[in-house]
Amino acid sequence: MVAKGALSRVEEPARLTQLASCAGCAAKAGADVLAQVLVHLSDLQNGHHPNLLVGLSSPDDATVYRLNDEQAVVLTVDFFAPLVDDPYEYGAIAAANAISDVYAMGAEAVLALNIAAFPASLPSQTVADILRGGADKVSEAGAVVAGGHTIIDEEPKYGLCVMGLVHPGRILTKAGASPGDAVYLTKPLGTGLVTTAAKFDEATPAHLHAAVESMTSLNRHASHIAREAAHAMTDVTGYGILGHAYEMAAAGSVSIRFAASALPLLPGALDYAFKGITTGGGARNRNYLEGKVDISPTVTEEMRHILYDPQTSGGLLFAIPPEAFGETESAFERAGLPLWRVGEVREGRGVAVVP
Repeated sequence: MVAKGALSRVEEPARLTQLASCAGCAAKAGADVLAQVLVHLSDLQNGHHPNLLVGLSSPDDATVYRLNDEQAVVLTVDFFAPLVDDPYEYGAIAAANAISDVYAMGAEAVLALNIAAFPASLPSQTVADILRGGADKVSEAGAVVAGGHTIIDEEPKYGLCVMGLVHPGRILTKAGASPGDAVYLTKPLGTGLVTTAAKFDEATPAHLHAAVESMTSLNRHASHIAREAAHAMTDVTGYGILGHAYEMAAAGSVSIRFAASALPLLPGALDYAFKGITTGGGARNRNYLEGKVDISPTVTEEMRHILYDPQTSGGLLFAIPPEAFGETESAFERAGLPLWRVGEVREGRGVAVVP
């Protein structure tokens, strides 16, 4: 019974980001750790699966298995803890991020399965909104959610297993970049810094809105255009632009050189870096890439935070030959899609950053 004059009170659900110890793609395990734990599986694959066109022996954004001369299946999985508080936005971001790996391989998404873990105390409407955000994004991609699996966990997690289709002769991988190619990026950097700032109430609503808009934008049509000429392609996620560029450079036995001044940044990202806001994923990326990248001494420490910042649902990073520069840039402009020429491919090894 409520005492006379007292007001009944409905407790507000906890902010999703406060339930996450490490959110978004910043939670991605370090590349050095993965290399150690996956070496045995990679050895088992070698030479035993002639139809496995892309697997652990040549790690990429997704695995590719040839069904016949005309079709190959592209399969990927990605999930993470909340990096925003709005449940619908969280679901949409996680879905866009998972589907992006299919686009990075030059494929089309056709089927998805939910992968979810939620606290028993999380309101059912919150769970429904997360799943609805993911389902709407999958539908926008022209695919369908056909099922999934959910468990109880104190830390919420959500993502997708995504299946796509591609012609075996049209697969795009991280390998293939050639000296003389230009390197392009389709989304601005800084999602890790902005969302971390938001978690601690340091980000302005406008800055967070811009980050969410970027993270919920599908890479679908950007992939359609890029794959017409790209020699190599990947998407920029948990290892940051330097980590994923290093993978592309290593796979192609080339060097990639970025101009820091050409890199697009989300509003506020550099400001939060200046305030000293960082992520655990950024620190892991910096440690792993020590000795693998060459950054000019004149590049500021704040810009280095951007370079190592783990991205969630980041843009496509791709290399195209000189004869395709004009048409590719025009095609992106006609489609109303953002595109930045951020670097070039050279002879040599590794990644370099100049002012």
